[in-house]
Amino acid sequence: MIPGFTKIVEERIRRAQKKGEFDNLEGNGEPLDLLNDQTVAEELRLAYKILKNADCLPPEIEIKKEIRQAEELLSAMSETTEKYRAMKKLNFLIMKLNTLRSTAIEFEEPQKYSDKLIEKLESSVTKTEKSK
Repeated sequence: MIPGFTKIVEERIRRAQKKGEFDNLEGNGEPLDLLNDQTVAEELRLAYKILKNADCLPPEIEIKKEIRQAEELLSAMSETTEKYRAMKKLNFLIMKLNTLRSTAIEFEEPQKYSDKLIEKLESSVTKTEKSK
């Protein structure tokens, strides 16, 4: 898409929403029919249905699950070296996800940086050692 064009489109959509121009659309206030496969190309519908029934997820979704698990694991850790290793794994998974997507940079998942984390943990360890 043309740079800047996206912003114009989004601004016009926001204005229309504020004016209430979308309020009287068909299906307003009703739940979405997520089982409707009308938007999927006809030749892909059967394959998608088979994959869905086999509980197979696209690689992007699998990596996102791993990222969430790594974030939860990281938040539960207390040791600096373990946190550093977990942070490296998390950043690797995020990089893998961004590479897989091959989209514009503004849509990439931001990596988690360990500098501030390690600095904070080291300062808390130093404080603990001084109090002994």
